[in-house]
Amino acid sequence: MNSEFFGRWSAGVLDRVEQALDAWVPANAPAGLGDAMRYAVLDGGKRLRALLVQAAAEAVDASASTGGVDAAMRAACAVELIHAYSLVHDDMPCMDNDVLRRGKPTVHIRFGEAQAMLAGDAMQALAFEVLTPDGVVGSEQVEPGVQARLCRLLARASGQSGMAGGQAIDLASVGQSLDEQTLRDMHHRKTGALLRASVQMGAACGGVQDSSPVWAALTAYGEAMGLAFQVVDDILDATQPSDTLGKTAGKDADANKPTYVSLLGLEQARSEADALLAQALEALAGSGLPAARCQPLVALAHRIVNRDH
Repeated sequence: MNSEFFGRWSAGVLDRVEQALDAWVPANAPAGLGDAMRYAVLDGGKRLRALLVQAAAEAVDASASTGGVDAAMRAACAVELIHAYSLVHDDMPCMDNDVLRRGKPTVHIRFGEAQAMLAGDAMQALAFEVLTPDGVVGSEQVEPGVQARLCRLLARASGQSGMAGGQAIDLASVGQSLDEQTLRDMHHRKTGALLRASVQMGAACGGVQDSSPVWAALTAYGEAMGLAFQVVDDILDATQPSDTLGKTAGKDADANKPTYVSLLGLEQARSEADALLAQALEALAGSGLPAARCQPLVALAHRIVNRDH
């Protein structure tokens, strides 16, 4: 997929996701809570997780499944809501204590700590509400079994086996020296789990079963990309200024947190990212899926590893 075509594809996806989030994140939640929620999730971020959901759904032709298109959009928005909630909580003084996110003040700086905590809680709950729509809307009904499967995948990626567990390890590791295996485990949970789940949720929207070779291949792709994202994030944190990143640069080093750069060095970290890209592309090539339908996933893999912010 050439860059021009990928640009058009991703722009179309992002526009649909933004419209759906705008519709589903309420402005009228009590006592200004809706304003904090919308500030946290709308008009910001790379929407990488939503793009991965949509690309995986396209790769398995989810449009051929009953309600597959609606399920994929709901899944894309749900992972963005979970990601936004995690950032709001991670940025708070009791966690990473950051003041800049997506190029603007963090939610607790803008709205106060209590409102930020509540906004994160509300977005986490809303993610699962979005995945379980009420009523029947003709052919767009999301099958109850698909709803349950999507909720399970997202819950596992968010809880102690995923993001929350990874953040717990991260907080407990400040000032400590970790070996590469422990660092990998932390990042597989904290960052990688939700990226992997994004791919899996897209596949689930197309009815791909856990026992399928396609599921195994897409899971391997998602795992490699989840870790690659964090490796590149560590590299960017060490090499790019805050105005490029849209968040505080160098904060991991300042907080004495273990990273791939501090453990491996800059050049070896870059080599690790390239190796993970190769693993992801190899998994896709062996999936048996049509190459044309996998082009967005291939393009996203290159974007993840070669990004500059």
